[in-house]
Amino acid sequence: MRAVGIILAGGNNEGRLGTLTQKRAAAALPVGSCYRAIDFALSNMSNSGISKVAVLTQYNSRSLRDHLSSSKWWDFGRKQGGLFVLTPYTTNEGSSWFRGTADAIYQNMSYLYNSNEPYVVIASGDAVYKGDFRKVIAYHVEKGADITVVYKNMENNLSSFGILEMDEDHRLTGFEEKPEHPRAHAASIGIYVIGRQLLIDLLQKMVPNGKYSLVKDIIIGMRDELKIYGYECTGYWSTVGRGIDAYFATNMDFLKKEVRDEFINQWPYIATKPKDEPPAKYNAGASVSDSIIGSGSIINGTINHSVVFRKVYISEDAVAENSILMEGCRIGKGCVIRNAILDKYVKVLDGKSVIGESSQNPVVIEKEATID
Repeated sequence: MRAVGIILAGGNNEGRLGTLTQKRAAAALPVGSCYRAIDFALSNMSNSGISKVAVLTQYNSRSLRDHLSSSKWWDFGRKQGGLFVLTPYTTNEGSSWFRGTADAIYQNMSYLYNSNEPYVVIASGDAVYKGDFRKVIAYHVEKGADITVVYKNMENNLSSFGILEMDEDHRLTGFEEKPEHPRAHAASIGIYVIGRQLLIDLLQKMVPNGKYSLVKDIIIGMRDELKIYGYECTGYWSTVGRGIDAYFATNMDFLKKEVRDEFINQWPYIATKPKDEPPAKYNAGASVSDSIIGSGSIINGTINHSVVFRKVYISEDAVAENSILMEGCRIGKGCVIRNAILDKYVKVLDGKSVIGESSQNPVVIEKEATID
């Protein structure tokens, strides 16, 4: 493949995701009962023939680094290429946190210097989608583009995205960053293709002069000087990093057969680090409908329209509806869980209830909490 990959996984989005990212990076958030958010970017890179990928981490990266401890699950365990986990640059004189997306790459420029591929694919680590980057690169070459920005036409929540304005040839004419009243519907989804040498040159020019953002300082700031084109994503795409409601909705999308099949049953598949647990066990009295149940779980009660991760225990007469139960949760006898997100290893003692307002405003229980 003629490209190397960079996955931006340094943010924790704590202002939008609250306690869910107090102890983990947004890219490490559990998705769909068996995945981590970063699995989708990693799998898309590998499935597109990109054999050398760097993951740039920063905040609360322990669980993310643990997930990436072996690269073989995404087929990066190779003599040529591989998976590289990169962090803020540290020397005897001190260290510096990443000051923006451009600065994150600049602090790890040796990755680009030591590569020979002509193109770089840059993607965020918190999006859920399936994409073939070979098609994006072919489009980039056909257009003679300096930068290609992947976008998706959307109708809702446009104020959360950068919005592309393009001419008939899809060349960028304007870019609004999170506009209150957008003039277009083409939302950037945080995927870019750029020439490796051009990226090196731009970073060397921008970052030492205090310009640290790929979007603000390069795409917006140089849109008149560079040939920047948009490439439309037409398949399923969502992100867990936009907020609690987006994280909840993305997980609930996995209850839709067409979404689930796209990732699990249609080649190329989305890979993850496997866990060695027995299948879920359903005891007498268990009732499960419109739900996904992770391996190693034991169900004695009722589950409806919910996403249940690994090793969850549901006691007799307990009810979980429209909820996300992460790994290791234990729900006591007679409990009611509704419109809720329970982080890992939450315990709800017998007879207690956890009830949120709605799917748009679910209640979130922090990791290892006990509801008594």
